[in-house]
Amino acid sequence: MATFTRPDTLKDQITHYCPGCGHGIAHRIVAEVIDELGIREKTIGTAPVGCAVLMYDYFNVDMIECAHGRAPAVATGIKRVQPDKIVFTYQGDGDLAAIGTAETIHAANRGENITVIFINNAIYGMTGGQMAPTTICGQPTTTTPDGRGAHGEGGPIRVCELLSNLDGTCYLERTAVSTPKDVLATRRAIKKAFENQIAGKGFSMVEVLSMCPTDWKLSTQKSLEFVNNDLKKVFPLGVYKDR
Repeated sequence: MATFTRPDTLKDQITHYCPGCGHGIAHRIVAEVIDELGIREKTIGTAPVGCAVLMYDYFNVDMIECAHGRAPAVATGIKRVQPDKIVFTYQGDGDLAAIGTAETIHAANRGENITVIFINNAIYGMTGGQMAPTTICGQPTTTTPDGRGAHGEGGPIRVCELLSNLDGTCYLERTAVSTPKDVLATRRAIKKAFENQIAGKGFSMVEVLSMCPTDWKLSTQKSLEFVNNDLKKVFPLGVYKDR
């Protein structure tokens, strides 16, 4: 009896992600939800600049590569021109919360009817482990080897909390992929975010706390512990808005 089948929305392709990275888990969840909702033939995804820059090689849906941070703007254009399509962005913290801060905030504020999947691993993964907007205080990176300082570099940006103050946002939830329970919660949240778009409710975002063993310079087990014991304290899981 088969215990594992690949979702139709995932291509039969080996990914480039590091061992222990959470992107593979997130990819599978998104693919499963798209299959379950029966929307694969009408879904358009936007690939970011970051570790997921090659995601068009992995998803069996139409994909568009976006300039760094501009995925919400691109998704807005696609959705407005083709409102019958299901449009989603998949972005890391450097892409969404740094160079793409303006695009993210204004798309949310306008209530654009898109789905945003935000992978927060608290570091710049693709470019070598520099401090990201979501790096927590005391966390070492290549640009803050002694740890991020609250006064020198400022504290981490909490995106769900920030966007929850905007009238245009429909649904915001923060989840994780560091435990089986978290994975199931992430799946439920991502499904709801897509269902909101199908129903025309407006801007939905799911923030997913994820592991980055390579740039954290931790083992896979220690990376799971870092998410569960450290990141979750700074970025509490839960629903931040559900209109």
